[in-house]
Amino acid sequence: MTETQPIIEMRDIEKHFGPVIALNGVSFDIRAGECHCLLGDNGAGKSTFIKTMSGVHKPNAGEILFEGKPLKFDSPRDAMEAGIATVYQDLAMIPLMSVTRNFWMGREPEFRFGPLRFIDFKKANRITMEEMQRMGIHLREPEQAVGTLSGGERQTVAIARAVHFGAKVLILDEPTSALGVRQTSNVLATIDRVRKEGIGVVFITHNVRHAHAVGDRFTVLNRGKTLGTAARGEISAEELQDMMAGGQELAELEGSLGGTV
Repeated sequence: MTETQPIIEMRDIEKHFGPVIALNGVSFDIRAGECHCLLGDNGAGKSTFIKTMSGVHKPNAGEILFEGKPLKFDSPRDAMEAGIATVYQDLAMIPLMSVTRNFWMGREPEFRFGPLRFIDFKKANRITMEEMQRMGIHLREPEQAVGTLSGGERQTVAIARAVHFGAKVLILDEPTSALGVRQTSNVLATIDRVRKEGIGVVFITHNVRHAHAVGDRFTVLNRGKTLGTAARGEISAEELQDMMAGGQELAELEGSLGGTV
């Protein structure tokens, strides 16, 4: 893990929805070339956190620094232009469209013929195949419908797309949650490839084993608060799981009930 200045640093972030406090003083940062895992059970505040980092929500309090400078995102587009790409669970793909069309999504290369402009499908197909091969996926052809790919391969299309269009930080929202063992292994390998290209990866998950396989640092989120951050080698998967599950609370409850929990 690199010790350079963080690409993004979030300091004491608070986000309220009326009387509901979704984030209550969360601090987090991501550096180039590292995978920083944000772990938490359902309702911990993970979704609100990534939407705040990616410009969907504006924080009620706290500060966001981008490459050392205070920055406010007015929209997700601002975050994308700064180099923050988010791959959500639904992947924002159209199953019946080709891998190439899903890869480019309105940003296809063009060529001109007089005053007219046409999509350069030859170039688009070539780049799509090259980018997918770079991520370890070998397609039959670029015109293959994206719906014929496995869940892990579709995840890789979305990740390759973000990397190609200049992501400095890649936020992955539960990328392995609905995958089998082999597909999960492929996605984790893709995360490792992306990290080695110098891109900061924020891996949002509730699966400690998957996080521990590729993570450089681990931050646990519980009820809108961070319980702490540890580097690889400083904490075991079992300890992370215990923090996520509220191990201290369970221990206190067990003591009050005389060891019956």
